[in-house]
Amino acid sequence: MLPITSLKNPRVQEAVRLRDRRHREQQGWTLIDGARELRRALAAGVRLHEAFFCPVLCQGEDARYLLAALPECGCPAWEVSTAVFEKLAFGQRTEGVLGVAETPRRRLDELSVPADAMIAVLEGVEKPGNLGAVLRSADATGVAAVVVADGRTDLFNPNAIRASLGTIFSMPVCECTSGEALTWLDTRGFSIFAARVDGAVPYTDVDCRGPTAIVLGNEAQGLSDVWVGPKVQAVRLPMLGVADSLNLSVTAAVLFYEALRQRR
Repeated sequence: MLPITSLKNPRVQEAVRLRDRRHREQQGWTLIDGARELRRALAAGVRLHEAFFCPVLCQGEDARYLLAALPECGCPAWEVSTAVFEKLAFGQRTEGVLGVAETPRRRLDELSVPADAMIAVLEGVEKPGNLGAVLRSADATGVAAVVVADGRTDLFNPNAIRASLGTIFSMPVCECTSGEALTWLDTRGFSIFAARVDGAVPYTDVDCRGPTAIVLGNEAQGLSDVWVGPKVQAVRLPMLGVADSLNLSVTAAVLFYEALRQRR
């Protein structure tokens, strides 16, 4: 087949529409930009619907690997011109290969974690970049699963995939309500630590060595009242300047690494 060179090609236009959340949800597909992200998605068993590649742009190791692996993926792989690929690519990413994949669906009751697992709960997260950055830190620190409670962005937003460097596919991630998350953690005996600016206990003074859940809210509103009560310990990070809080992903990384330090 000749390479696709027209920006008006129906396959290209359909893929570009996946930039829109509503269209992603209607189709049940998402767009995976970046060779590393796509390679990790395939390694995690994500099912590709189709792929687009531009051979002259496939210069990196991951891109060359994918170029060789695409014929075995069991899906159409369309060669495109440089101009078409730049239309498809997100932002300035022109690594030469991207995929349209079936959006993974995971439920809270399907999570299977070790008895002494560390779990992260993100409530009301709005920015997909923040979500992806937290997933990247969770992957680095041995977090067993990430639960997105009352989320305000679609889980597999291309920005979240990009910011996670593809770890969103290898990390068990699911969505639920905050109430469901609290009940699930409580019935399984997790110690629940909620990060709050008014937390009574410094984050270094709690014991994260057993089954532990670290709960974080969005930057604008913090955590809801679901995470207030005898089942939840509010913890704080020291803030010595004029700001009263850190970026969500930075807070998550600090707490995850403290828990890792204790658990090791």
